[in-house]
Amino acid sequence: MPRIVHQVAACAAVGFAAAALAAGCSSSATTAPAPGATPNPQAPTSAAGAVVAVHDSQLGKILVDGQGRTLYLFESDTPTTSTCYGNCTTAWPPYTTAGAPQAGAGVIASKLGTLARTDGGTEITYNGHPLYYYRGDQNPGDTTGQGNTSYGAPWYVLDAGGNAITGG
Repeated sequence: MPRIVHQVAACAAVGFAAAALAAGCSSSATTAPAPGATPNPQAPTSAAGAVVAVHDSQLGKILVDGQGRTLYLFESDTPTTSTCYGNCTTAWPPYTTAGAPQAGAGVIASKLGTLARTDGGTEITYNGHPLYYYRGDQNPGDTTGQGNTSYGAPWYVLDAGGNAITGG
């Protein structure tokens, strides 16, 4: 074969190998944040519905998401209205879902609900409380937002019944 054909064939082979390698190494799974990075605590939305469960903590049994991340209520909210918008959602991302929320271990399914947010999305509620994460929580089970009074009212973790745990 002429030299040019060999070069074209070699380039094509390298191109196909690179494409195959890239495809084989890509993944739709999320990766852990780099050490020292602040993780995004907002759970990805899921057509199957996001999970709410109960987990043991230093504050007692508390509500968490499917990955064990602590969920909070905001005392300014009502059962039908979230009052955390704009800058508030940077520190306190709402727990949202694209499907019906799912009751995990220890959760009373009839207490799960949703509300439509005015900024889009569907926020999960429990016992009438819209649920949030706290950006300052770095690991599953952290409760560093407990008792925080940013944005005009206290933020609390919830017990298995969906009531605020005001101690701690």
